[in-house]
Amino acid sequence: MPSKSDNAMKYEDFINLKYTPNKEDLICLFRITPSKEFNIKEAAIRVAAESSNGTWSDLAIPEHIEKLKAIVFDIKDDYVKVAYPMDLFEKGNMSQVMSSIAGNVFGMKAVNGLRLEDVSWPKKFVGSFKGPAFGLRGVQKLFGTKRTLTATVPKPKVGYYPSEHAKLAFEGWMGGLDLLKDDENLTDQFFNRFEKRLEASMKMRDKAEKLTGEKKSYLINITAETNEMIRRMELVKKSGNEYIMIDTLTAGWAATQTICNKARELGLAVHGHRAFHSAFDRNPLHGVSMKVICEIARLQGIDQLHIGAMGKLVGGKDEVRSNFEKSSLMQNKEENLMLSQDWGTIKPMVSVASGGLHPGILKPVFELLGTEIAIQVGGGIHSHPDGTKEGAKAVRESIDAYNKGISLKEYSLTHPALKKAYDKWGEKVYE
Repeated sequence: MPSKSDNAMKYEDFINLKYTPNKEDLICLFRITPSKEFNIKEAAIRVAAESSNGTWSDLAIPEHIEKLKAIVFDIKDDYVKVAYPMDLFEKGNMSQVMSSIAGNVFGMKAVNGLRLEDVSWPKKFVGSFKGPAFGLRGVQKLFGTKRTLTATVPKPKVGYYPSEHAKLAFEGWMGGLDLLKDDENLTDQFFNRFEKRLEASMKMRDKAEKLTGEKKSYLINITAETNEMIRRMELVKKSGNEYIMIDTLTAGWAATQTICNKARELGLAVHGHRAFHSAFDRNPLHGVSMKVICEIARLQGIDQLHIGAMGKLVGGKDEVRSNFEKSSLMQNKEENLMLSQDWGTIKPMVSVASGGLHPGILKPVFELLGTEIAIQVGGGIHSHPDGTKEGAKAVRESIDAYNKGISLKEYSLTHPALKKAYDKWGEKVYE
């Protein structure tokens, strides 16, 4: 079997600044902080080698293996682009891909910091995933509207009995909300068993639909061992609900894909909670950006996903906007820290703005993302001076004010629920 003429593949073989990636390459944008023993070029080479088929020792290898190496093809300051031949990856297997481009490479001594800022997925790889079954347009069709969808989580997030949980849900639904959502750490605890919560909430959902004439649904958290999640999904389908929710990162990418495939089979929409994301993305010099997490969720079949909202959680305007573009646009242009992406037939997700929202903070969210999104408001509804129902009304009135081009202050003068929310929280504008 023929080997390389120099009998070994060296680190220097993993860089070619004249290389032009082809359409079948998977491209990664890394931010690299070299350790003191290495410069940016040396560190970048080691990142490419470790995340593909390099090794620290000189090895004589067959030529066909040499062709599978990753190539550093662009270095600007501490940002590095690496091209990977598609043959390195198993199509339809997100766990395998991430074990390569975001695996051992993060533990290398050659870097003090390594952040995967973005990925451009080749057409063949994108086509190996089904993407969202519902997506933005499917969810809008479910509710019969293109307006902003609204959701709430009972607060405190855990501790309520099923009957209390369902009562809060009913108040929110009656106030105009579309969705009840479990929080990320509510599953099947002794004080709020999954099946009892589902039964109680569905009774209140049906009652609210009858009284309001509006479609209502429930993002119930099925997160557990994979077979148990499937069992819970089947209960949800039998109950007449349209949604399940999964903590996609803590459940894992393999489990998420199984659940999305099963949800498609059952005709259920999937709400993705991003719990654990900050363990990956909070440090700007290390980890994996939320953009990449959005891309993975979209490919695997999540129908709607939390993207942040400039409220109580870390993440400014640029980050939230980037998350939205990766989640909900059909084409992404290359700019700043974003690589280009053609999503082909993969549907856009519903971007869910959440985290410390209230009626006085919605306008800048809409200005940044538009109105074809979902907003999830917890404490900003339940702590309304007149309770959950009036808090929900205030949220809907805040949305109406924006859509009508009327200032929140002016609109509140003729809408009592909004007026009390405005008096309590005021209005926040982001620069």
